[in-house]
Amino acid sequence: MTKKEHIKYWVDTANNDWKTVNNLFQSYDFVPALFFCHLHLEKICKALWVKNNKENSPPRSHNLIKILNESNVHTNEEQLDFMLVMNNFQLEGRYPDYKQKLHKTYKKENTKEIIDNVKKLSKWLQKKL
Repeated sequence: MTKKEHIKYWVDTANNDWKTVNNLFQSYDFVPALFFCHLHLEKICKALWVKNNKENSPPRSHNLIKILNESNVHTNEEQLDFMLVMNNFQLEGRYPDYKQKLHKTYKKENTKEIIDNVKKLSKWLQKKL
């Protein structure tokens, strides 16, 4: 695959994950929706990594900050803080004991706020593609 095809792959799969975010939110499945928010951002970050590096295979990491740092994409402090929060959903969204804790914490309002912030950050990142 060409570099352009690799970037398209990451963006297309990120867009599919975004559809899943919306479906899960509408079904009141807030923790899985947040997990897919992380996946969406991760794939956009990986598209940027491919764009800004010679290789076409991004690191096998789920850490949004690490991927962006290796992509030479600079964020402001607010964006960095938000990505730190989002990194929690990657790991904690996978394991049942963490999921139970998250289900108690994330309800419709705070999940919607996070989804709105993911959408804003995603648009900002995609402009850099």
